[in-house]
Amino acid sequence: MNDRMVQVNQMRSDTDLAAELRRLGIGMTVSEARKVVSILGRDPTIVELFIFDIEWSEHCSYKSSRKILKKYFSFEASNVVLGTGEDAGIVDFTSVNGIEYAIVIAHESHNHPSQVLPVEGAATGIGGIVRDVDCMGAHVCAVADGLRFGDPDGTFKPRTRWILNGVVDGIWQYGNALGVPNLAGDVYFDSSFDDNCLVNVVCMGIVPRNRIIRSRVPEGAKTRDFDLILVGKPTDASGFGGVTFASEILDEKEDDRTIGAVQVHDPFLKNILITHKANRMVWDLAFEKGIPIGMKDLGGGGLACASSEICSAGGVGAEIHLDRVHTSMENLPPEVIACGETQERFIFAVPPEFTDSVLNIYNSVWELPKEANGACARVIGRTLRDPRYRLFHNGELVCDAPIHEITSGILYDRESKPLHWEGREPADTRMDITDALSMIMASLNGCSRHPVYRHYDTEVQGCALIRPGEADAGIIVPLFHTHGSRAGIALSVDGNPFIGEIDPYWSGAVAVAEAMRNVVASGAIPRALTDCLNYGNPEKSGAFWQFEQGVRGIADAAVKLWQYDTDREPVPIVSGNVSFYNESALGQAIKPSPIVACAGVIRDAGKAMTLHLKEPGNRIVLIGDRRDEMGGSAYYRTCFKQTGTQSVTVDFERERKDMHAVIALISRNLVRSCHDISDGGLLVCLAEMCLSTRNPPGLGAKLIVPGNITISPERYLFTECGGFLLEIPVSQIELAERIAADFDSESVDLGEVISRPEIHIVQHERTLAQISMTDIHRKWIGILKEYIS
Repeated sequence: MNDRMVQVNQMRSDTDLAAELRRLGIGMTVSEARKVVSILGRDPTIVELFIFDIEWSEHCSYKSSRKILKKYFSFEASNVVLGTGEDAGIVDFTSVNGIEYAIVIAHESHNHPSQVLPVEGAATGIGGIVRDVDCMGAHVCAVADGLRFGDPDGTFKPRTRWILNGVVDGIWQYGNALGVPNLAGDVYFDSSFDDNCLVNVVCMGIVPRNRIIRSRVPEGAKTRDFDLILVGKPTDASGFGGVTFASEILDEKEDDRTIGAVQVHDPFLKNILITHKANRMVWDLAFEKGIPIGMKDLGGGGLACASSEICSAGGVGAEIHLDRVHTSMENLPPEVIACGETQERFIFAVPPEFTDSVLNIYNSVWELPKEANGACARVIGRTLRDPRYRLFHNGELVCDAPIHEITSGILYDRESKPLHWEGREPADTRMDITDALSMIMASLNGCSRHPVYRHYDTEVQGCALIRPGEADAGIIVPLFHTHGSRAGIALSVDGNPFIGEIDPYWSGAVAVAEAMRNVVASGAIPRALTDCLNYGNPEKSGAFWQFEQGVRGIADAAVKLWQYDTDREPVPIVSGNVSFYNESALGQAIKPSPIVACAGVIRDAGKAMTLHLKEPGNRIVLIGDRRDEMGGSAYYRTCFKQTGTQSVTVDFERERKDMHAVIALISRNLVRSCHDISDGGLLVCLAEMCLSTRNPPGLGAKLIVPGNITISPERYLFTECGGFLLEIPVSQIELAERIAADFDSESVDLGEVISRPEIHIVQHERTLAQISMTDIHRKWIGILKEYIS
């Protein structure tokens, strides 16, 4: 261990050491490098320095965020099978023929890679999140995405459009080839994302509770050694330094380095491992023989990260021989073999007597070497009862460190200092209602997302019941074809970035409330949350304050909007990710962007709701009060080019009662269609209920603005306070009102469905607007097509 040592001793100046670290492509600070020396008691090898750099990065160690997450996300719920801490979270789903099934869900970001190489970045984001769910033993049955792009008509127009098209291509090319339906998502555009697009990905699967695979070495490894088997694509140099790259500010001057840090995808190999279930054959055999195994995907940090974490979590050490790792390039340095982020790989920890069976399944039964050049399964090492992490390369020891020191990471106490929002209110907020609606529905942030999701295969696997654009959440019925179960899972992804710059606390709370409302509006009960927390540089006190406030808002909403039919149990947060350093080299940070996913359960998917109006004569009922909170609204931003000062808030008690009332109304078969009120407010909500992405509008609505409101009709129609519009038959109105009242939820009859494709708005029998939905539809469906090739 002497020819590749890095001199990190106190005799070397901080300036020289910082320059050497940068030359090596290592992102850690000088003080962190010196801490490595104190842990090892000597100077580190290059391999050791890269490993500590990866595991101590923001991406892996959560060194800036961990204390805040622990402070606010400490609540529990009885439906949680497995919470945060492994590759995915797990919550209860349903029981079929005496077998308890659970939902497996994970949420990650792939922001920086997608800004640099959009197709590869987005594709490998989907690939990584699918592996996270698969390695828990789950059948992967859905993905979703939350996307944020720059202004496609702005300063960086060509680049932004290239990124937009590349990200959409990467998602559909990978997901479609893999055979996993894309169920949900959202898209926003804003110039703050010019230099930092956001690609947040969610994956969901199901697993029998008695067949969960853990991302840790089994307990038996504490008394005897287990073999470590690497499965999948041969290791190459792609993605080397990816975790460090994801924990830094992007700089176009370093394009050569950053492009090399983006992984390369291979969905067809993964198809064999996951969709055609070579992995499942291993699981089936292990459970059949009662053999304990551990499994983890190789994502950020590659082999070093996965092998150290799976062993450390099991309370053991590891000995790995890097020259046994199958590679596609000759003479790869040991640090690249250890830390390269080549895609489509897994690591298994198995008892030695099961090793030959695993190798036979991958190498002979599924013939991995024939399916992809150099792909295979190989024994690369073993666990150690001594908690050390030892790597050998061609017989030389290149890493020898306490394994828990590597994986425990480091912690920082970041300064948190409030920022004052400098926005202002428009001088005059009156505007013709027809013109306002037309402008919002024809804007990039108000138009149909059909040009995006039309690329995604939603029919693959045959379990999708509600697809994107048909309701507020996508719904799958994953056990219907195999077991006849009508139980469904709803999934939504939400987060309005325009609230965050006004008040980051409410941006977190509103994201949770909207994600939950979307699940409720589809007919399901919210049962779990995940989040991806996208912010600027945590070393800046204002950006860190925005992050902390967002986390606090998410936590308060999860606790105070507790689960339906429970004794005030929070909606648990079971998976998530923090993405910092979403800031350009010039210091331009993104708008604070917490993106929240909600998974819900519907016992009988036959009661699922779509959002489109069904029958003339049915009543249109409002649940949810209209408050004078216009800040960040589409009305302000689109019509007056101002953000405003008073963001939308969440009245937690009122919101919870309203959601629970809607759940009860839908479960009693009283509702024909339902849509949540969010972006654009009540009038945009109603317009979307009149429209369809596949057909010209056929139905419309007569909307009566109550005469006793205390705000102007424009504000009443366009404020984005949460709520619902429900279509209810006349014969069911009285019963619906009584049920809503039982939950202390106020329902307001606003009008009726009409047979003409228009929205006729009246107040005090005076027409305020008569809006053709045919005209609106043409603009709403066509705008985004101009930007996506």
